Formats: sequence, C-alpha cells, structure tokens
Amino acid sequence: MPKTRSAHSEIGQLLIIGFDGTEMSPRLASLLRKIQPAGVILFARNITGAGQTHTLLRECQKLVATRLFTCVDLEGGTVDRFRNVLGSAPSPAEVFATGDPAMFRKHGRVIGENCCALGFNVDFGPVLDLAFEASRAVMSSRAVSDDPKRVVAYAREFLRGLGEAGVLGCGKHFPGLGEATLDTHHELPSVDKPLGKLWEEDLVPYRTLRRELPMVMVSHAAFSAVTKKRTPASLSKKWITDILRKRIGYRGLVCSDDLEMGGVLSGASIEQVMIGHIRAGGDLGLICHQEDFILRAHEALIGEAERDGRFARRAGESVGRVLAFKKKAFNRKRAARGRTPAPTSARVEKLMRQLWELGEETRLATFARKNNNKERS
Repeated sequence: MPKTRSAHSEIGQLLIIGFDGTEMSPRLASLLRKIQPAGVILFARNITGAGQTHTLLRECQKLVATRLFTCVDLEGGTVDRFRNVLGSAPSPAEVFATGDPAMFRKHGRVIGENCCALGFNVDFGPVLDLAFEASRAVMSSRAVSDDPKRVVAYAREFLRGLGEAGVLGCGKHFPGLGEATLDTHHELPSVDKPLGKLWEEDLVPYRTLRRELPMVMVSHAAFSAVTKKRTPASLSKKWITDILRKRIGYRGLVCSDDLEMGGVLSGASIEQVMIGHIRAGGDLGLICHQEDFILRAHEALIGEAERDGRFARRAGESVGRVLAFKKKAFNRKRAARGRTPAPTSARVEKLMRQLWELGEETRLATFARKNNNKERS
C-alpha cells in the first residue's frame, strides 16, 4: 500500500479472495496488485504439493503490501484440502469420539503444523455447529455433538492446538447450522427457531469462546423467527452487529462464508451481498472462485463508499479493525512462525508420518473408550 493511504487503496482489506491455478500467472498478479486483498484462500484445486503451495503463497504475498491472511479450510475428514499432498486427517467427530481433551488439542496442533509448513496462517475451523439430527445429512462428521458444552470442550482445545502451531482459527458457522436441513452452498436454509432457544443452544459456543476466537464466520442461513425476514445471517445487522457484537460482546474479526454460494446469491447480486455484509457489520467478505465477482465486488465497495458517507465510515471501521488485528497477531512470536521456509522432503515425510500416527492414535483411543464403557455397563 502507498504511504499516502486512500479509501481506494485500503478497501481491499475487506476481501479474502480465491482463484484458479496452482502457480502465479500474469492474470493473478494483476488481480492481487489491483485489489490488495486482506487475504487469499486456497482449495484442493490450488494445491498439488507442499513446496508448490508454499511458493504460490509466497508469490501472492510479494504482490500485496500488507501481511496477507493465507487461509485454508482444514477440519479433517470430509473437509481436508491437503489429503492428496500429506494424507488424510481424522474428522472432528472421530477425534471427539476419543473423549480425550489432549487428543482434541493434538488434532488442532497437527493440523496447525501442516498449515504452517505449507505457508498458511489461518485455518477456517473449528466447526461450532451443533450435531442435531436435522443437519446430520449435511454436516456429517464435521459436527461433534448436540451438547454445546461438549462442542466448546473440543473447540477450545482445537483452537489451542492451532495456536501452538502459530495458526489462527475461525469458529463457524454463526449463528449455527445445527437445525439447517439444506446446504448453503446451493440453497438458502431457513431455521425456524426462536432467539431464546438459540441463545441456550447454538449460540453457547460463541458466547463461551468469545475471547478465544480470532475470527467468526457467519453463515448464509436465514433465521426468520429472529429477524422476521428471510435475510441470510451474513447480511443481517441484527445478527452481526446487535447479537454477535453487542449482546455476545465479540471483538475479533467477522467474516462471511463464501459470498458466491447459492444460499446468498440466489436473491441478490455479488455487489449487493458484498456491500450488505459490510453494512451489516462484517469485516471480511470471502469470494472464493470467480475473478469477475471479485472485481465487481471491489468496485462496488469503492462506489458505495464514495456515494454514502455512513457506509464509508462503516467500511473504515472494518478496515481499521483488520489492519490492527494483523499488526497485533503477526507481531506475536508464535504467529511469526507462519513465515516458515519452504518445506523440505524430510519435513513433508515427518508431517505425513505425524498424520498417520494421529489417525492410528484416534482409532485406538476410541476403541479403548468403547471397551471401557462396555465393561462399566
């Protein structure tokens, strides 16, 4: 960013962007120079090897003046972007079944070490959704329990493990997809549950961990009993500003789920949903695929800030929050580990062995726990 900052040069701090390809290209370089985003997110389509991924992220950073959030979805189980590079990590439900808090923390630490070695400093996990029957077909092994206190127990240790590896976590999907029967990637789920019941169930993890979550990701589900509308939570001032910020007292960064998902784009344009997320109190809008959508959203943010003074102030608050967060997080010694050298073949072998051992340890601990329970019954 230039020394004389303008709203135009800083507005990219409201975006985390995805892209196609496994290496730097002139097109991607041009996009990064223009947008100057807060972060980038990589998916399996971008990842073919440990060294390749580390190089790609380093090349992205060279083109952006502020420290990037280098992000990935890595929960283990069905959501594992490193599976083809390092091997499979056990799912949250599998690790939770051990009943061992030390294993919960180890899950986070191993995943964090994998992230850090490949050049990532943010993992969009843990999942805080409750494992209710209604969402089982959608969430599967991503959710660990229908008991919010048990969800907190797993998530707290997982976050600590990530932190030990120098990686930032993100609780998702606020306010909770435990009662959602549809997948927000394709449709807009509507959860007809009153705020009082949500407060005592789905919101407990966010209330309890409000000082421990670096980021919170807001879902695209609608909660009409709370908002009286079919507005996705990601675009709802009631949810983000009134409940998450004011009532719960959350002070970290608030990001959207992917704004290209059918659950939110089914009723509005990318420009409208990007502006809507920031206006509602969000800090970071994720646009994970289409370059055209990223450029349109960026232009819309600039245009709205020029047109509407109130929106400009709201956007300015989030830009300031993102930059202050980065300054604090990336000045810490533990987070500085994110700037690791490219992984050697020996390092990759060690990570692969560590993952395999974690899977074996998880299976053995779960087996032992089941046997102990049988003996007691």
